[in-house]
Amino acid sequence: MGQLSAVGTYLPPWGSHTVRVAGRDEDVVTMGVAAGRAALSGRSETVGRVVLVSRDLPLLDGGNGAALLAGLGLPSDVPVVEQVGGAPAALDAVAGAAPGTLVIAADLAPAGAAAVLVDTVGPEVEPVARVTRSLPVRARGRDGVTRDYDDPRLERDRGAGVAVDRLALPSKPAVVAGLAARQASALAEGRPPALPTTGASAALFALAALTGAGLVLAVEQASAAAVTVDGLPAVVRRDERSAAPMDVQRETPGPEIALPLAAYERAFTPKLRWEAAACAACGTLAFPPRYRCLGCGAEGRWAAVPLPRTGEVYTAVTVHVPVPGIATPYSLVIVELDDVGVRALVPVTGVRAGTAGIGDRGRLVFRRMAVRTGIPDYGYALLPERPDEVDGWVTTAGSPATEGGR
Repeated sequence: MGQLSAVGTYLPPWGSHTVRVAGRDEDVVTMGVAAGRAALSGRSETVGRVVLVSRDLPLLDGGNGAALLAGLGLPSDVPVVEQVGGAPAALDAVAGAAPGTLVIAADLAPAGAAAVLVDTVGPEVEPVARVTRSLPVRARGRDGVTRDYDDPRLERDRGAGVAVDRLALPSKPAVVAGLAARQASALAEGRPPALPTTGASAALFALAALTGAGLVLAVEQASAAAVTVDGLPAVVRRDERSAAPMDVQRETPGPEIALPLAAYERAFTPKLRWEAAACAACGTLAFPPRYRCLGCGAEGRWAAVPLPRTGEVYTAVTVHVPVPGIATPYSLVIVELDDVGVRALVPVTGVRAGTAGIGDRGRLVFRRMAVRTGIPDYGYALLPERPDEVDGWVTTAGSPATEGGR
């Protein structure tokens, strides 16, 4: 039986108050990293296993585990399980997790991600019932095309309705994940909390929405799962800025820029783990790492050290020149990182192009820089601070256990 030690949530800053849209530099991995870091909040040493649940995994061959671990700051020997599934699968992953497991679920439409750290403290989660049936009213084939056989009556009478009946629940659920608000209200006790997604992450958003003990139901097409949560509410940390319309950008046609895999492999660790090279002789930092130290001239003697994830804009520029594969306009900044004397060139994310200026403070967040020859190329971007942030967290409405959004 797992215990909800902490829950983290993430919503992209784009869209509306009802539906969030993933940014052009976001995917399941970047959103999963944001939710996972919110859940961990300095407790990464407790994680011995990571489970990622989604139906929108970026890489089906080769896997997404290495990028996910790097963004989370977890060791590369932590096992990662990537599971294709929706809300019931995510709820099952939490209910069946051993202590020290970080379960992450993310979705692209509507966009959002949530993560649960299962450990030895917090409210207990106990499976109640599970039923797996097939009614593929929404399907995506090998051609990548999604086909939606939109028939609410069929879904109700032969899909979700039958699945819930077969669960034979002892009482009505407090929260329902995976269904539209009207359908969820018809199944729940009273007026259930509205959830921002309907995919895999909806099940974890449901756990974050609980204000006490209760029954949680997750439904996907004709399958369903239910768990009970006992004890005090879990600690919830929300990375949920208010939404804004996405910036208008243009795509320029042209030949795709290939990703040189040799360079990709060499840069992977420092770029995705946000690490500099510290000279073993004099301690001078270099980012990206250099073979020869600029401080004392020593060669090949350095160790990787983590860089701060906050800093101040030293200089900024907005690029309008069209480049194939990169939407314009976009902003670039040189950020002076706090307390280390290192400056880094990074793009700006989460705000309209041209709005970040010299002296602005922000934090470095994990983002997708580009997709080249079908391969996501990840790195870090500057997310400018907002006036309502305190130590990187934004106060948002939520359950009594909520600590706010980052």
